[in-house]
Amino acid sequence: MSGEHWVARVENATITRGTKHILENVNLTISEHDRVGVIGPNGAGKSTLLGVIAGTDTLTAGSAMTAPDISVGVLMQEPVLRDDETVLENIEDAISDTITARALYDDAARRLAADGSEAALAELGDLQEYLDRVDGWDVASRVEQAMTALRCPPGPVFVASLSGGERRRVALCRLLLAQPDLLLLDEPTNHLDTDSTNWLQEHLAAYPGTVIAITHDRSFLDMVARRIIEVEHGRVHVFAGGYSDYLARRLADFRVDGRRDVQRLRLLEREFASLSEDDARRRPDGDSQVPVGELLIPPPPRLGTNVIELDSVSKAFDERVVLDHVSFTVPRGGIVGVLGPNGVGKTTLFEIISGRLAPDSGAVHVGETVRISYVDQARSGIDAARTAWEAVADGEATVRLGDTEVPARAYVARFGFTGQSQEKPVKDYSGGERNRLNLALTLKQGGNVLLLDEPSNDLDTETLIALEQALLDFDGSAMITSHDQWFLNRVATHILAWEGATDDPGHWYWYEGNLADYEENRTQRLPVLVQAVGPRRRMVRG
Repeated sequence: MSGEHWVARVENATITRGTKHILENVNLTISEHDRVGVIGPNGAGKSTLLGVIAGTDTLTAGSAMTAPDISVGVLMQEPVLRDDETVLENIEDAISDTITARALYDDAARRLAADGSEAALAELGDLQEYLDRVDGWDVASRVEQAMTALRCPPGPVFVASLSGGERRRVALCRLLLAQPDLLLLDEPTNHLDTDSTNWLQEHLAAYPGTVIAITHDRSFLDMVARRIIEVEHGRVHVFAGGYSDYLARRLADFRVDGRRDVQRLRLLEREFASLSEDDARRRPDGDSQVPVGELLIPPPPRLGTNVIELDSVSKAFDERVVLDHVSFTVPRGGIVGVLGPNGVGKTTLFEIISGRLAPDSGAVHVGETVRISYVDQARSGIDAARTAWEAVADGEATVRLGDTEVPARAYVARFGFTGQSQEKPVKDYSGGERNRLNLALTLKQGGNVLLLDEPSNDLDTETLIALEQALLDFDGSAMITSHDQWFLNRVATHILAWEGATDDPGHWYWYEGNLADYEENRTQRLPVLVQAVGPRRRMVRG
């Protein structure tokens, strides 16, 4: 990167909390127009590194700086917005100077046309120069496009009433419109559907400034990143290229340096092999239990031919229709990816299938041998005062998995809880740790049909790889809502996609194939719709 201007530097940076080094002797140089993806296990210090670069985290030793006159914008996991303002007001606050300049330009143009004053002409020239520099001529159109692409709530809605996911989309929208020189994003694709994620990928690939993004979205990393920073045990490792390039290099490093982490080596080998295998998403035969040391889905009871069938199911809440005569059949061994923006009825669908909610009309047929395990998005039912192994084992020393009992601590270790993390109370867990714990709690039920509501949210990359392999080896059926394109392309055998419109909001489409196949099919069937939501790219898979 010689010859390029730097925008941020971190030198011998160390952050110590108590006796633990969160970051240790970190050295980084971020160049102008860089595209950097930051990965690593949950709790490794990725968000702390972003805070160091942003200047919001205090160093114990070392230094961090940004170049003079560099503007910095940060998307935090819990963004700060003005609750007393509407969605549109919050977004327009970020570009208020541009909006004001555009209004002043129009006013000066009217005055010049009315009296031809030299003062108006001079003012017009200055404003034109400014608007050219910030690309502010079509600011209203840019706001509308970004809000639509990111599926922000309606402009007049007050921010105080928004969910956490909606707040993040509003914060991301205003940040992208503000267009800082250095853009720092913490999990930007969380709470985005596939259309919004694709739009964001293309927007960031063409972004005029520098982008650093923490993400576990491997498709996003391959499409956007030019460098990968891996945070591990408080230290950073830098790799050129996107996720696929990182994976090849990391795998080579593991093989050469003789590390004894057999579990991690096996995960990386499987992930790398899936890049070039034409049949990577085929379901393998054999043992339904994942090898020791990886994420475990207990062997399920035998599943019969009849699994789940929906026959013309409809559901509405007041005047809002979410399911309108929806029909499909989940086959034995099928893994169904359920797609759609937030709020269109994906969780409602799972609530109906699991019997927690009744449809307004139609019928749900569940096979006699079906035993459902349901992971809900809210991660409810976890006692915040308990530790991981206490929550999973309910205070007992062992956990029953089918016909077998295993030590509770060994079981939760399969989900990444080892050492001191087993003793930490749930209330202190990160989002990813709570998600892994909820998976452990639900999967131990031993069902043969899994309903997984956003299981990939907040999981680190290696846990995602392990979950994919566990699902591919699972001798049952599953329905999974997820916005992670790589994940769905690897595991899904069928797609159930929301294709609703203003005049038909409860329309869903059933497709046999994975996400990439469905997207090609949708492009052929609905070219006008695809153009309206923006161009889409197929995920890079070798």
